Amino acid sequence: MADLLWDDVKCFFDPDLMGALPDVRVPDASVADWQAVLDLVAEKGWKCQYSEAGTVLPVLRAEAVLSRPAGAECPELRVRPAADVLAIFRFHTDDEIDFDVDLRELQGQDRLDVFCGFLGEIGRRLGKPVLMEPEGDDGHPVIGFDVEADRVVVLADPLVR
Repeated sequence: MADLLWDDVKCFFDPDLMGALPDVRVPDASVADWQAVLDLVAEKGWKCQYSEAGTVLPVLRAEAVLSRPAGAECPELRVRPAADVLAIFRFHTDDEIDFDVDLRELQGQDRLDVFCGFLGEIGRRLGKPVLMEPEGDDGHPVIGFDVEADRVVVLADPLVR
């Protein structure tokens, strides 16, 4: 059974309401959590591409990525849990896992199921919530993986235009 039904949550996937690239994050993270995500990506065989300053490189250990010099450009890891679904992880800080998704790719029940499965995989691996917020609206999650419920749940009232 699906975690969420498209008709119940489609407002949270409207790029005009949420911004095209809403923020998805795991708060209270650590370098070990970042490494667990990198290991999960490898174990699941999800297609990925790691880059620093626009140069594609092999995926490094989380400790190496997060210990870059001050002022260095933020590395990113582009992960495709499915052919048409992209998550872009940005290694801003070691205490929060941060990634964007493109809502234009996440339309309809099938894509929603892929997205919920992706959030669930990360949340279960880390034993932590994975929260999606409107673009640039930190602290106001609308949906997220709930560890106790072991599924993705709605965390806010539906948005209206």
